[in-house]
Amino acid sequence: MPDSQTLLTQAKTNMDKSIEAFNRDLGSIRTGRATTQLIDNIRVDYYGSMLPINQIASVSLGDSQTIVIEPWDKQIIIDLEKEILKSDLGLSPQNDGSLIRLKVPPLTEERRRDLVKILSKRAEEGNVAIRNIRRAIINELRTLEKDKEMSQDDVKRASKELQDITDEFVEKISELSRVKEKAIMTTWNILDIYLTFRRCQTKDLKTMKKL
Repeated sequence: MPDSQTLLTQAKTNMDKSIEAFNRDLGSIRTGRATTQLIDNIRVDYYGSMLPINQIASVSLGDSQTIVIEPWDKQIIIDLEKEILKSDLGLSPQNDGSLIRLKVPPLTEERRRDLVKILSKRAEEGNVAIRNIRRAIINELRTLEKDKEMSQDDVKRASKELQDITDEFVEKISELSRVKEKAIMTTWNILDIYLTFRRCQTKDLKTMKKL
């Protein structure tokens, strides 16, 4: 039977994996610039197997706003296009028959708010994964206590340490979420700068008219 330290180490390892998965999810939430990570979570049916796009196509950046996807098997390009449309990216693929271009437009304020909602949902899923790991370890500790492999005091100490570990990983998810939300809500692009410049111009003109 494993001892308490083995179980706590197992908890940390599994929680680290959950953080890594959450980080990958964050990469699929766009911030106004093209990145190949945006399509990492999209799977395509390739002869009965659901595969990530980078296993059936070459993926690159055409420019700072464009992702270029060139499937090695041209027969799946329609399926590839459908899966992109079904995703929550909110992007319209341009299919020329041999490759797909994904134009990543500047984020509108409404789209930014929608992405923050998606981020919040992903963060909660990450927290649930962390709590499920904690629950599984707690059950194993109780089994050790029931089987007289560990004393009640040792189980309490291990449970307290496990809670501290859990709190630490939940905070990691919160911190990653805060950073991502800031990136979503404060990404400046040419359109943002132009519109702000025009608003300032309009405000200056109104002020001059009053003089």
